[in-house]
Amino acid sequence: MTLGVLGGTFDPIHTGHVALAAAARAAFALETVLLVPSAVPPHRADPPQASSHHRFAMVALAAQLHPWLRASDLEVASAAPSFTATTLRRLGEDGYRPSQLFFITGADAFLEIATWREYPAVLDLAHFIVVSRPGSSLDAVPRALPDLAPRFRPASEGPGTDADRTPRILLLAAETPDVSSTAVRARLAAGLPVDDLLPEAVARHARRHHLYGHADRRPSGRPDRTAPSLHSHE
Repeated sequence: MTLGVLGGTFDPIHTGHVALAAAARAAFALETVLLVPSAVPPHRADPPQASSHHRFAMVALAAQLHPWLRASDLEVASAAPSFTATTLRRLGEDGYRPSQLFFITGADAFLEIATWREYPAVLDLAHFIVVSRPGSSLDAVPRALPDLAPRFRPASEGPGTDADRTPRILLLAAETPDVSSTAVRARLAAGLPVDDLLPEAVARHARRHHLYGHADRRPSGRPDRTAPSLHSHE
């Protein structure tokens, strides 16, 4: 079984995240893609605006869009900072070999891989699918990370055979929407439409619970202070 893993703060999850997962699934015939919201993103200077409870709820709503998407509470169930190496090891304990795991990330986030916890050992825990993003060319990735040259492989060549067992960094060019959670939050706070930026059910949830608009107040009238601050798991 092949399992894709897409982590992030998901504050909120948007159509760009879903498109990233869909591109990786199509390119590598992934049977399932886990959406893994982080509890405490260690690289974030500011806490997420929505609590981990609401962020997981929005991810669960987005996962209903496709039968191959699945929401995971692997990280939000823990109060500890969310590190990719820890998450991948937990999946390994569940019986997945590194050759069966495909960690999905945008090219912009992967350029910071050297700052991630347990680098470079984390790259031995799964294949990494690095997907182009608007404004982040795949060409820049090998140039910026020459020490990883032996691991890079175009997506068209695939990850190799299971017998090889060597995790690869797979470079995938894909068309994904130019949307960010920051821009979505700003539009929701201003009362502007977010059509085509959020799955409809996610937009409804965010508005119903006043997660990002009108001083980010909850229906009780008190600010949501339950949370600490496309993928910074490190």
